Parts: sequence; C-alpha cells; structure tokens
Amino acid sequence: MKPLSLNEQRLPAQIWNSAPQLDHIPVINTQSLVPAGARAVVIAPHPGDEVVTCGGLLQLLSGLGHPLQLLSITDGSASHPGSRQWSEKRLSVFRPQESVEALRRLGLPMHSLKWVRGGFADNALIEHEPQLTDFITRYLRPGDVVFSTWCEDGNPDHEAVGRASAKAAHRAGATFHDVPVWAWHWPERDHGLIPWERARKLRLDTWTVARKSHATHAYASQLNGEPAVGLEPLLPKVILERMRLPYEIVFV
Repeated sequence: MKPLSLNEQRLPAQIWNSAPQLDHIPVINTQSLVPAGARAVVIAPHPGDEVVTCGGLLQLLSGLGHPLQLLSITDGSASHPGSRQWSEKRLSVFRPQESVEALRRLGLPMHSLKWVRGGFADNALIEHEPQLTDFITRYLRPGDVVFSTWCEDGNPDHEAVGRASAKAAHRAGATFHDVPVWAWHWPERDHGLIPWERARKLRLDTWTVARKSHATHAYASQLNGEPAVGLEPLLPKVILERMRLPYEIVFV
C-alpha cells in the first residue's frame, strides 16, 4: 500500500464512516461473486493490498474450496524513501515475508495457493502499463474471477493495476471486479464520485473480521512512520479501524 496523508489530529469526515449510501448497498453472497468451481485471482499492487482489499473474501473462498491465485505486482521496496530503518534492500526481503505471515494469519492453504510475484517497481507502474497488462494476462484463463484495485482509487499504482487487470481479464475471458481502497478515505463531500450503483456488500462474520485485522498487523514495516525523514505510517490507525468493519465492498 502507499501512504495517504491521514493525520488523525485533523481528519475530516470520510466516506467510509459517514456516507449514508453505505447503509443501502445491496448485499451479495460469495457464491454470486465466484461461481462454484471457478478460480479466484487477486491482484495486489503492493504487499498488504491483498488483505486490505479482499482479506475477508479470500477466507470465505478458501473455506468453500475455491482454487486461489495471488499476483503481487511489486515487492513494495520503494515505500520508505530516505528511511534509515527500512532501506530498499531490507524491504525487498522483509515485505514478502510479511505477506507470507499475513496469509498464514488469514488461514489460507499456503501449500495450494498459487502465488506469483511480478517484480515490478512501485511508484512507476503507470509507465509500464502495457507490460503490466501482458504480465497479468499470462496468468489468467477463461472463467476466472479477478479482483483488483479500482482504476479511480486516487493512487497511481492502484489505478494502473486496476486498468491493466481489467484489460487482461477481458483478453482472457475472465470476469473482473474492482475494489476501492483509498477512495473510502476521501472526504465525505466526495461521495458523489463513488459509483454506488456498482457497489455490492459482502458480509463478514466476527471471526473472519478478526482474522483479517490480525493479518493486517503482520505488515510491521507499514504500521509506524519515521518522523525524522517525514514518513507517515502506510497503515495509519484509521485504516486499521476500517479493517474491522463487518463487510467488504466490491464493484460489479
């Protein structure tokens, strides 16, 4: 995930906790999103995005025995520019380890989860969107149900991966669903920019929410900022709070 300026001392009301439309989003069940026997593919721009976008859905699909594939586009090693504690070299090793631990905390079957790391450089995905589309296409097949970040999420890497994933799914004959991440933290006054007519709510039980929250805390490198070099946490408290909502929202 990429940093968003969410200074808890002066946060305005945000879409996730104030938009009245949230109460009226139609509910969808797992079987309607991913038909029986279909493979689910989650495409994460940065380490951690797979949990923040679909941590609940991944648990539900695993429990139903669906085959799962995760594409990690970047290793997130450029997330802490100027940091003394988290150099690119250290992060290139540490962040994939965090993802392994997070997926373990979700209870996913690591022995059968197909996990591909793309090795693209974060902060520059928009410059390599055609190559990114080709890369994703290679790992999709007809009948897949693909989930990735919304192409208008407000983060350049999220948007590039969203566009590339949608194009790749179309090429492969797969179904594509996008998931907003940072958009939920826009000011409430921007709620009109959300395509509410496409939103569907997937309900999560208490244990699924708890595992998702526990998994989010596996990303130790993202929980604390580094004020000495002007770095804020990539996972500020307000994001962690949103992870405890009893639902996830996808666009269909």
